[in-house]
Amino acid sequence: MHHHAYLWTGPKPRFDQEALRRPPHPEPPPPGSRPELIQRYREVAAEFPTSDLPPLETAYWLVKPSSLVRGTWPDPAAAADWLRRQLASYAPRFGNEAQRDAGHLARFVSSSTERLGSGGDASYGFYLERPSYLSLALVTCSPNRTRPNLPCPLVS
Repeated sequence: MHHHAYLWTGPKPRFDQEALRRPPHPEPPPPGSRPELIQRYREVAAEFPTSDLPPLETAYWLVKPSSLVRGTWPDPAAAADWLRRQLASYAPRFGNEAQRDAGHLARFVSSSTERLGSGGDASYGFYLERPSYLSLALVTCSPNRTRPNLPCPLVS
């Protein structure tokens, strides 16, 4: 088991494009469906696995391009340390002053260490100077507890 790190920052309106943040339905629209529905399904099916947008379900980071992996660690504490460094780096830009509190951020890191150690994932999001958004995720891999069928992005 190991853990991959992911980081995304960008405009909040882009983050809000939920159709591109969820995997396409396993079955395409049935024959005879409205052409716009079929076209939208094709767009989402093509764009979801290649888009850098954070998926709505954290485990689906594993189907994204391996170039989006910011680090990989076998040790949960080392992965959580990456999170600690990212939080420290971005905290001055957090839109909510209460989220900048060092104790508050330390609890995220501690909680993440525990979750990763038990095979879970950790995912956090923060408003930065508006209208920007920061998404940080640590995803357990080989296998992922919630989606064990998803392959490791670093195995060819």
